[in-house]
Amino acid sequence: MFTAILIASLVSLINAASIVSRSQSPPPAVLGPQTTITVGNKVIAPDGFDRSATLVNGIFPGPLITAQKGDTFAIEVVNELVDETMFKSTSIHWHGIYQNGTNYADGVSFVTQCPIAQNHSFLYTFSATDQTGTYWYHSHYSVQYCDGLRGALVIYDPDDPLAYMYDVDDASTVITLSDWYHVVAPVLRNIIGPGFDSSLINGLGRYAGGPASELAVISVEQGKRYRMRLVAMSCDPSFAFSIDGHNFTIIEADGLLTEPLVVDKLDILAGQRYSVVLIADKPVDNYWMRSLPNSANASFVGGMNSAILRYQGAPLVDPTTVNTTSQEPFAESNLHTLINPGAPGIPGYGNADINLNFQVNNASGFFYLNGVSYKPPTVPVLLQILSGAQEPSQLLPNGSIVVLEANKVVELTLSIVTGPGGPHPIHLHGHAFDVVQSAGSSTFNYVNPVRRDVVSAGNAGQQMVIRWTTDNSGPWFLHCHIDWHLDAGFAVVMAESPSDTAAHINPVPQDWDELCPIYYNLTPSQLGGGGTSAYAEAASITTLLFPPSPFPPPPSP
Repeated sequence: MFTAILIASLVSLINAASIVSRSQSPPPAVLGPQTTITVGNKVIAPDGFDRSATLVNGIFPGPLITAQKGDTFAIEVVNELVDETMFKSTSIHWHGIYQNGTNYADGVSFVTQCPIAQNHSFLYTFSATDQTGTYWYHSHYSVQYCDGLRGALVIYDPDDPLAYMYDVDDASTVITLSDWYHVVAPVLRNIIGPGFDSSLINGLGRYAGGPASELAVISVEQGKRYRMRLVAMSCDPSFAFSIDGHNFTIIEADGLLTEPLVVDKLDILAGQRYSVVLIADKPVDNYWMRSLPNSANASFVGGMNSAILRYQGAPLVDPTTVNTTSQEPFAESNLHTLINPGAPGIPGYGNADINLNFQVNNASGFFYLNGVSYKPPTVPVLLQILSGAQEPSQLLPNGSIVVLEANKVVELTLSIVTGPGGPHPIHLHGHAFDVVQSAGSSTFNYVNPVRRDVVSAGNAGQQMVIRWTTDNSGPWFLHCHIDWHLDAGFAVVMAESPSDTAAHINPVPQDWDELCPIYYNLTPSQLGGGGTSAYAEAASITTLLFPPSPFPPPPSP
């Protein structure tokens, strides 16, 4: 009898412990600016569905990388990928870091480097002088980050001029928003407009028809003010982010402080980041945190697209709060940069030193910028430049390289003529830019527009206009951050002052020089990606397919 009671008591204690362990999400893994990360494969089930994924240090999202203003980054990326169904080479882009003088560390396969081969490593060394704020990192090799290689990166400012607005700003207040797929990316890249299976908040979520898997819990203490750093690391959807019963104040967009702006719902596109200050001034309770993707039939049924904001002292139960109509919606044109506002150059449309116009069209699933669909070259653009190529006629891919003079103000207009799957988030590497016209707005603002590194170009019939100064010699990628669209040609390379690049990035590390010879000698098996079976699997899912196009393109060193 005693034994039975003892066993029952132990079972009760174990069950209680498991409930308590789910009362808040575990603290995220945190790394410093000088570290080693391992890219490998592991079976995980963030939404309750088991699948092999491509991960950093075996977790999704990858570990949070943190630094203080002025720190030097030295991150060794070790490639231990083995899964034949996914790509086995990699490269990592540090999204939002300008890489001024270190273009070779920007991490873009076939633009700034050859990929890191299986069983090899590469040390990314760079500084982010004067940059602070919220960033992220992800694979920039084909559509690999859709298989899981993505994580947040934060540079803290000990002298943040807006620090008086919040009490808490740490790893627990970094909120990642992502999509998730049950089919591997090398299969999905063959499909025109592939769909995702679920969206995750801090790496947890649920899918339609799936189990009631664990949701992320963000804990707050009543009366405190929290700087929540939102990172949209999706491959495709944008999200409408809100927290039941609360509004919040935007103070940062893509690493740059803004004038405080109060909203109760925030549209955030793939690649974008915002810091918002949440004041925990509501009754102690559980509140739904919502991140609705812009996909057909998206809903909050059964806890999908949701996490839990839990006040300390609230019961460990799901919220019963209700989603209400937004009273203070977000409009990008209402957002203004706090420090040194104002677009560079002479105000007025078309008054920059260099005025570029790109028209985007789509045919048979492929995207075209001014009639050219981007296809990655076999020799990285940076290596071409360092080998002596200077003019557009000398640089590959043909028609996808725009050479820009040094220290000029560029005004870029990008118009979506035809192009399904919007709104299209446009990212420029190597810079932040001033958004002088937001998509869907008829007004121009050269006085105090928002400054950021990912902007919506909207949908068909809309355009955006941005300005930046060419003060960072090197080839910089400009592309749609919907990874499927990038893979379908929605990209161009801005080659800033190629004649200055060799001197600007000197010295190039020796291990960078070794990447291409190693990569060019890989066998198809060492490249991975499923080979012809990936296309066959895609054909078993849908008939909406691109023509077969193996990735990567066959090397021709």
